[in-house]
Amino acid sequence: MDLAYIPSPSTGVIDLGPIPLRGYAFCIIIGVFVAVWFGNKRWVARGGRSGTVADIAVWAVPFGLVGGRLYHVITDYQLYFSDGENWVDAFKIWQGGLGIWGAIALGAVGAWIGCRRRGIPLPAWADALAPGIALAQACGRWGNWFNQELYGKQTDLPWALKISEGPNRVAGTYHPTFLYESLWCIGVALLVIWADRRFKLGHGRAFALYVAAYCAGRGWIEYMRVDEAHHILGLRLNVWTALIVFVLAVVYMVISAKVRPGREEVVEPGAAEEAAAEAAKSSKAGDAEGVESDAASRSDADSESDADTRKAEGGAGSEGDADSEKAEGDAVKAAVTTLEKNDTAEKAKNG
Repeated sequence: MDLAYIPSPSTGVIDLGPIPLRGYAFCIIIGVFVAVWFGNKRWVARGGRSGTVADIAVWAVPFGLVGGRLYHVITDYQLYFSDGENWVDAFKIWQGGLGIWGAIALGAVGAWIGCRRRGIPLPAWADALAPGIALAQACGRWGNWFNQELYGKQTDLPWALKISEGPNRVAGTYHPTFLYESLWCIGVALLVIWADRRFKLGHGRAFALYVAAYCAGRGWIEYMRVDEAHHILGLRLNVWTALIVFVLAVVYMVISAKVRPGREEVVEPGAAEEAAAEAAKSSKAGDAEGVESDAASRSDADSESDADTRKAEGGAGSEGDADSEKAEGDAVKAAVTTLEKNDTAEKAKNG
């Protein structure tokens, strides 16, 4: 009895009225958005314009999807062109089946076209996008979970994946290789980010590190899978592909570091000048606001000073008026007293 396992979705499609929302396609779309969003942040940090990554992705993504599908159909042609199979299914990409090797290869062609149109170096763009691609793969692998495909050998581990009975599959609990690869891709993304910051990778070396690290993990994960595949000298075709691509990526990093050390100083012509001009414009606007604020402060201070002056003058005038009135009252009293004294003396003389 299985006490713990990862359940599989009962269906990979949710019908929203007449529109079917397929889990596999949804995961791919999320992955593309993550790659473009994160790649844009890294590109801007490298000195490029915001939006350039998305503009080039318009070329890279369609090429990548076509390349990924072509690789899958070519390497698993028996699923579509054997007796009893329908070749039209080769176009049903939503049912699963994208080879990352073909996606990266043909996607690079699309990216090269986009970079050439924008006048920027492809290696710099690839370096900025590298960890985003790994995160996109981490998202995309969950599409296999929706389709209940590409799982590993049977196991009773607590994190085993429960597979239901269906076409070309037997019910049971298996290694969730989709989850292993998803987690590995997240680790690859973190590795590339760390290494890029630590060693200032440039000229495509960050992308090459992503490729090498992914291949290292894909090799042992591929070895665990039990789905049908072509074998060469006892190893699955994708294991050989991972080994060859891993060696090529490492060789590229070594040669590139010797031939073109360091990192590109300019990744997109004119972007730095535009950023400086925008910063200067913002600075001028801030200075103008500061001048207006100082002028307003001085005006308020002058108004307060005038008010204090008037108050002081008003207070002094009031005190002067009071003193004047008091003096006049004393004079009147003195005059009245004098008259009374004279009147008394006159009366005494006559009497």
